[in-house]
Amino acid sequence: MALFHVRMDVRIPHDLDPAVRAETIVREKEYSQGLQRAGTWRHIWRIAGQYSNISVFDVESADELHEILWNLPLFAFMDLQILPLTHHGSDIHPPETGR
Repeated sequence: MALFHVRMDVRIPHDLDPAVRAETIVREKEYSQGLQRAGTWRHIWRIAGQYSNISVFDVESADELHEILWNLPLFAFMDLQILPLTHHGSDIHPPETGR
């Protein structure tokens, strides 16, 4: 198990065909919710006032995360910041294991 903090800033072009925009957003929601149900996309929080989120992914490797992110329907319109996470020695909670 490897946890990753991912910030996603979405920048859909204003001149993108509205039908393409709507269909892409529907596919993004379906894809992301499937990953959430599987426990892979562990957390997602909206950043107030922005078309951005902070997410936590629980994957086997950076390669798995790479594949997940590249398959996001909105990937072409995203700026991503990725940070690998590890358990902190001062945390009083035991590290989470598995999904």
